Amino acid sequence: MSTATTSISTATTAREPAFTPAATVEPLWVRITLITLALSFSVLFLLLPLIAVFTEAFRKGWEAYLMAIIEPDALSAIRLTLLTAAIAVPLNLVFGIAASWTIAKFEFRGKSLLLTLIDLPFSVSPVISGLIYVLLFGAHGWFGAWLMEHDVQILFAVPGIILATVFVTFPFVARELIPLMQAQGNEEEEAALVLGASGWRTFWHVTLPNIKWGLLYGVILCNARAMGEFGAVSVVSGHIRGETNTMPLQVEILYNEYNFAAAFAVASLLALLALVTLALKSLIEWRMHDTSIQFVPEQTS
Repeated sequence: MSTATTSISTATTAREPAFTPAATVEPLWVRITLITLALSFSVLFLLLPLIAVFTEAFRKGWEAYLMAIIEPDALSAIRLTLLTAAIAVPLNLVFGIAASWTIAKFEFRGKSLLLTLIDLPFSVSPVISGLIYVLLFGAHGWFGAWLMEHDVQILFAVPGIILATVFVTFPFVARELIPLMQAQGNEEEEAALVLGASGWRTFWHVTLPNIKWGLLYGVILCNARAMGEFGAVSVVSGHIRGETNTMPLQVEILYNEYNFAAAFAVASLLALLALVTLALKSLIEWRMHDTSIQFVPEQTS
C-alpha cells in the first residue's frame, strides 16, 4: 500500500509543472514595451545630458577646454571642493561608524530619536540647512555678535562651507552601516569578548572587516554628495570668486556670464566624478553581493 502511494505521489510530482515567476509569463509585447520604456527614459534623462555636457565642453577644442580648467578661479574652486570633501568625508566616516555601532549593537532610550535626527538632512531642503547656519552665525544671528568680537568668520568663508557640507552628507555612511550591522548581529563580537579580546581589538579585527564594503559604499556616496552639493553651500559661501566658490558654484557663475564653454568644462569634471563614483559603486555592490553569498549557510539534506 505504501509503495503504491509513493509511486502515485512521485508520478503526480513529476507531472506538476515547475514554478515559473510571474514576470516570465507576461506576453512578449508587454516585456518589449517595458524594456523599451526603461531604455528610452535612461537615454533621454541620463545618457543624452551626459553627452551634451562633454560635447559643449569640447566644442571649442582641447585648448579652450584646458584654458577653462586651469583658469585661476576654476583652480581655486577645484581646490576648495577637494578641501571640503577631504574634511567632511572623514568627519562623517567617524560619525557614521559611531552612530551605527550605537544603534545596531545597543538598546537605549532615545534610539528612535537618534535615527530621526540622522535622517533629518534627507527631509530638509539643503537651502534650509544653509539658512540655519545664517541664523546661527550671521551678523545678526545667535552667535554673530560674539564671533565678530573675537574676529572669527564662519559665514562667507571656508568653515561655513565645510559645516554646511557636513550637515547635508552625514547620513550617508550611517545609513549604509546601520542595516548591515543589524543583520550581522552581535554573536561574533560577543565571542571575541568572551575569548578575552578588548573592545578596540574586537572592533579592528571583527567588526571592521565585516563592514568594510558597506563602509566604502557609504564613503563613496558621501564624497560624491560633498563635491556636488550646491544649495546649502550657495547660501553660506557668499559667491566670492577665487575664495568661496566650489565647482558647482563656479559652473553657475560661468553659465550666468554666458561663458558656456568654460561652464561646461568645469561641469565635465563633476560628470567625470559621477562616472567614477558609479563605477566604484557598482564594483562595491558586486563585492558585497559575493561576500553575502559566501556567508549563506549550506542546506543539508
